[in-house]
Amino acid sequence: MGLRTSDFHYDLPPELIASRPLEERAASRMMVVHRDSGKIEHRMFRDFPEYLRPDDLLVLNDTKVIPARVFSDDGKIELLCLDRLSPLEWRCLVRPGKKMRIGKPVIVGGTTGTVVEVFDNGDRLIRWEVPVDLDRHGHLALPHYMGRDDEMVDRERYQTVFAREEGAIAAPTAGLHFTPEMLEKLPHAFLTLHVGVGTFRPVQVDTPEEHEMHSERYLLSQETARRVNEAERVVAVGTTATRVLEHLGKSGTTTRLVDEEQRGATDIFIYPPYEFRVIGGLLTNFHLPESTLIMLVSAFAGRELVIEAYREAVRERYRFYSYGDCMLLV
Repeated sequence: MGLRTSDFHYDLPPELIASRPLEERAASRMMVVHRDSGKIEHRMFRDFPEYLRPDDLLVLNDTKVIPARVFSDDGKIELLCLDRLSPLEWRCLVRPGKKMRIGKPVIVGGTTGTVVEVFDNGDRLIRWEVPVDLDRHGHLALPHYMGRDDEMVDRERYQTVFAREEGAIAAPTAGLHFTPEMLEKLPHAFLTLHVGVGTFRPVQVDTPEEHEMHSERYLLSQETARRVNEAERVVAVGTTATRVLEHLGKSGTTTRLVDEEQRGATDIFIYPPYEFRVIGGLLTNFHLPESTLIMLVSAFAGRELVIEAYREAVRERYRFYSYGDCMLLV
């Protein structure tokens, strides 16, 4: 029999979920997992450069989180902007949906929007009279497991220091640990994957292959493709960067990627067994049990070793999830 979703379960005490960031970005702990030997080390993130080789290349996701959650002026309707199709058209999650039928207006910050389409999955297409000022009226859609609403500190800390391409709902959290000072000393390149709300969607089927994966938009420049092809080893910073690289990875050729700019959307779902074509190292945070993200990490390092590492992280009281500690798999 193949693997089941329950094979990626581990028990996590709620008090280990990090609901707030550390005072310093680089002060996180870092578990290092050696795939060949199974050795597990307990280090600090500031030690990360020690594990890089001279000809390695870090690839990071430079997407920028937008304050995509807004409330109607009367407080009765909540909108989560999933995709800004244009400044005046948003595809949204709406709560409560039953109040927002086609033609129904909603007012946010004095600006009126109208439902012009209801999609099969319940999303709404909202058309605004003038653009909504998200910086003024929007809120960050923090993950539900933080158990709190966003605060001013999150505008800075739930954002990587290298974020520049607006469009994500959730942060590429492995990148949150980096400071400008560390990054400038390391060989690195960027790609963009706009992280959507689907990254938190649980796997609700018994076997991974039955799960319908969400799709997210990406952009990879020709310069990044060239540097990935020239690197001795590619170390992906996060599962989002991994998904783009592996989506674009070529098989049976002498280069990892096509040497040209590429943009599109990917719904790649990586779970064991999977043959990685591009990445040779992975820096990532700790992920939810039975999630697509822990399945990706298990495909890279082996399910048994990853579950063992997670159980050790619980014993050692690591901080989990978006604002938590990190794991380096080499």
